[in-house]
Amino acid sequence: MTTGYGKFELFPVTARWWALVLRGLAAVAFGILTFVKPSISLLALVILWGAYALVDGVFAIVLSIRGARMVPGWGWLLAGGIVSIGAGVIAFAWPGITAVALLAVIAAWAVLTGIAEIVTAIRLRRHLRGEWMLAAGGILSVVFGVLLAARPAAGALAVTWLIGLYALLFGATLVGLGFRLRKWAHITEQAAAMLRPPTHA
Repeated sequence: MTTGYGKFELFPVTARWWALVLRGLAAVAFGILTFVKPSISLLALVILWGAYALVDGVFAIVLSIRGARMVPGWGWLLAGGIVSIGAGVIAFAWPGITAVALLAVIAAWAVLTGIAEIVTAIRLRRHLRGEWMLAAGGILSVVFGVLLAARPAAGALAVTWLIGLYALLFGATLVGLGFRLRKWAHITEQAAAMLRPPTHA
């Protein structure tokens, strides 16, 4: 059954709008911390980014668990979540990582998760309004990863600001998409209730 807002079967996915919002807020918090402490040490940056990658991965997986069975493309989000958790584990398991190695890990993580988000958005374009926000976040991730890989010798301060700016922009797109899904979930729930056959005592 469909309406102007898409299939009612998507409601279990949109009901998890809060996971997108929390994922976005985690990115925004990470970005703010990098701007507040631009002279942060490499070890502190590794720990901070590793924690963010783990949180990001967990919420990406939460979003995809049921969606992967119901909506085309959500399996890619699951893959992106696994990549994020793997990158976070690497950061914590290798606390003595060099600056160049850290940038390589972050760049690879950004490109892989960005591709997963772009593919998810493309496959959801006929099912979900506002999917362009997810695609925008994916494109931003890929561009960020490429820039990071292309300038591995950039100054530490410039890299910190680049990471912080990316986190703020990426987080803002996820928060915006999350609240859009919240509104859509409410509308589709009301529409489904109106079409539901009345119960008789």
